[in-house]
Amino acid sequence: MKFWPLIKVLPVRTHFRFVRLSRVFATLSILAIAGSLFLTLYPFRPPCGGLACGIDFKGGTVMEISTAPKVIDNAQIHAALQGMNLHETVVAVGAPGSALIKFEAPAGADISATVSHAQANLTKTLGTVKFASTDVVGPTVSGELLGKGVLGLGLAILAMLLYIWFRFELQFGLGAVAALFHDVFLTFGLIAIMGRFGKMEFDLKSVAAILTIIGYSMNDTVVVFDRFRENLRKFKRMPLSEVIDMSINEMLTRTIITSMTAVIALVALAVFGGPTLYSLSIIMLFGIGIGTYSSIYIAAPVIILWGVKRGGDDEAAEPLKPATVRY
Repeated sequence: MKFWPLIKVLPVRTHFRFVRLSRVFATLSILAIAGSLFLTLYPFRPPCGGLACGIDFKGGTVMEISTAPKVIDNAQIHAALQGMNLHETVVAVGAPGSALIKFEAPAGADISATVSHAQANLTKTLGTVKFASTDVVGPTVSGELLGKGVLGLGLAILAMLLYIWFRFELQFGLGAVAALFHDVFLTFGLIAIMGRFGKMEFDLKSVAAILTIIGYSMNDTVVVFDRFRENLRKFKRMPLSEVIDMSINEMLTRTIITSMTAVIALVALAVFGGPTLYSLSIIMLFGIGIGTYSSIYIAAPVIILWGVKRGGDDEAAEPLKPATVRY
């Protein structure tokens, strides 16, 4: 603390009245969820609806090439692949001399022969080319991956509900799951919006990012719930909304510091990780923000709707503290 005075910018204790604005933010969240679901599903066409499906879920080929120190651009790569009748060719040029190429082979064509032909054309046009990686996903495998990815998300949310139910009470679990659904739906909305501008695809990296968001959001929610349960036992005569406000305020500085450490690492990934890690880092950055928000304005207020036990009558209740100035 002596040699790092900037940490004092964060207050030790805050007194924000979060619950007072819970109805407003709940309304905004419901509208955001409805919009995200619409963007995710519309147009209603398989396999991914409104999401821009990646190679993992619709099949195709991904090549990562390098011509360093020679610099390449999109036009050169498209010229090399012209005339092969490839479907949905996407080129993402990263660092000078590196690029990521995605394409689908023509219907009925031999995938291995198409990949070999593409590699030969690229070498002929660009000169010396290093193929760092070449991944081929068939349509059957892509369908299985999509089903398993969605199943994995559903099982993760169910497991979180059971854990919170066992760790706390059912109403705590319902609040936590409501926050998780909120985070997942809004993340799908982000992927759908960015996909419409060609900036992001829905693939296995997206599923991994969403699962990470679920874990991060649940960790933040459990920390708040644990402090909330402690305060319920200590302040049995305090209104439930004030107990929630006090619990969130007590953990707010910790939450901000924890989030910032993750944000610093993810910003570095987004800037220096290239096109391969860009979507993963952006989704996780978004997830940290909405995960913190949902722990405050989704998970905790749900408990007010369901009510909660205040502890046994034989436990000594701590007298209420003097009122503090709130802002």
